[in-house]
Amino acid sequence: MAVPQAGEQAPAFEAPDQNGTIHRLQDYAGRKVALYFYPKDDTSGCTAQACNLRDNYAQLQAAGVQVLGVSIDSEKSHQKFATKHELPFPLLVDEDKKLVQDYGVWQEKSMYGRKYMGTMRYTFLIDEKGLIEKVITKVDTKNHAAQLL
Repeated sequence: MAVPQAGEQAPAFEAPDQNGTIHRLQDYAGRKVALYFYPKDDTSGCTAQACNLRDNYAQLQAAGVQVLGVSIDSEKSHQKFATKHELPFPLLVDEDKKLVQDYGVWQEKSMYGRKYMGTMRYTFLIDEKGLIEKVITKVDTKNHAAQLL
């Protein structure tokens, strides 16, 4: 699936978070959503990104932005990651890879010459009507909140 672009309808989703609470895109109608996809819980880049969003969470909320993280890690892995770093926002579980495929972020990657499939670090800023306002494909993990604001 291709990566949805600015101006397009955001793909609908329904997924549990680290506590088993179900989140649906339509639950956030009337609010902006920063749906950020990241490769793996508790890795250096993903931790830097999550902690930057945590440290600027009050500013993001003041701007009317609800942050939702997504990776293909398990609920248990998300719980550990969220607790360890005191993350105030939901981390959605996508073990069946439905969200990463619907948003086109499950792509071929390469490390040390080895090719493999993995989650691209992309963020979709979705407006109050469910339209994609902005797609961030070059995420600055240490300043991600600033990219959203």
